[in-house]
Amino acid sequence: MPTVTFVEHDGTEHTVQGDLQRSLMQVAVDNCVPGILGDCGGSCSCATCHAYIDERWANALPTMTETEVFMLDGAQERRESSRLCCQVRLTSAMEGIVVRLPVEQG
Repeated sequence: MPTVTFVEHDGTEHTVQGDLQRSLMQVAVDNCVPGILGDCGGSCSCATCHAYIDERWANALPTMTETEVFMLDGAQERRESSRLCCQVRLTSAMEGIVVRLPVEQG
């Protein structure tokens, strides 16, 4: 079970473990991490699981789909490192991944 650290906008860290192939959104919800709502249940039709993935993990992430890009276009404070957590499934290569949450989801 890889370890994931979610960092709230104020710097509060939540280090949790997640099952392989669970989405980062599911891992956050399973562990009651504040700031990840997942209103659409992981169907990539909202942006309530928007987060910033540290650059060092970029190569471990799946390529963004057109739908994810479209949904992120509507997210506040989008950055180059923005992803929807519902679209990133946990792999063993992501051990120790750091996920930062934007202010609007605080």
